[in-house]
Amino acid sequence: MALTKEEKKQIIDKFAQAKGDTGSPEIQVAILSKEVDKLQSHLADNKHDSPGKRGLLSKIAKRRRLLRYLSIHNPERYQKIIKELGLKK
Repeated sequence: MALTKEEKKQIIDKFAQAKGDTGSPEIQVAILSKEVDKLQSHLADNKHDSPGKRGLLSKIAKRRRLLRYLSIHNPERYQKIIKELGLKK
């Protein structure tokens, strides 16, 4: 369940650290979170979509790695992104 260009542009505009920023960890985590949400809703209707489940797990793992990187290198930005996305309690 790929995101549309408009959805990606909105996410980039919201989480960019500077003008022209398209690849910061915050943007990557936000895009992965949106894709995870879409895949979860797809899998709710299509329970036997095994490749979809594998894709979901790989996106979650990549998001976890990015969040771990951010928590080690910049804890303030990490706290801000998890609060904005509502990822952890």
